[in-house]
Amino acid sequence: MKTGIFVGTFNPFTVGHDSIVRRALPLFDRLVIGVVGDHVSKPGIPPAAERIEAIQTLYADEPRIEVKAYFGLAVDFARAEKARFIVKGVRSVKDFEYEREQADVNRQLTNGQIETILLYSEPQYASISSSMVRELQHFGVDVSNYLPRRHNVITK
Repeated sequence: MKTGIFVGTFNPFTVGHDSIVRRALPLFDRLVIGVVGDHVSKPGIPPAAERIEAIQTLYADEPRIEVKAYFGLAVDFARAEKARFIVKGVRSVKDFEYEREQADVNRQLTNGQIETILLYSEPQYASISSSMVRELQHFGVDVSNYLPRRHNVITK
């Protein structure tokens, strides 16, 4: 079974994240969305259970997607899930450089056993980030266009 993981804080899970999940899913038999657990010291972050439930609701009709909390390194989570691939979304050159460095370190930590797959953002989502959504929410802006709605079953 070919398994990939897609990890992040997902505070909140945006339409950009949803796009990456939908585009990555055909590459795998199983895609595990790893939500950073409650050990993170970020002010105002909702509990992991709340973030997990919101994402699970989006993909309730898709049995190939699992959503779980994880603690520690992404490569350790990948090993625990028997995943050989880490999926990352890239919106900009800045993101690319960061993710390239992380991929290199992850490859070193796993002796090349876990590979990183970079998926570029669709143009309409390139400026959307969780931090941008949180800031707009803070100022009372309706952010519903930046948050995914539940879809029907995803097709292969």
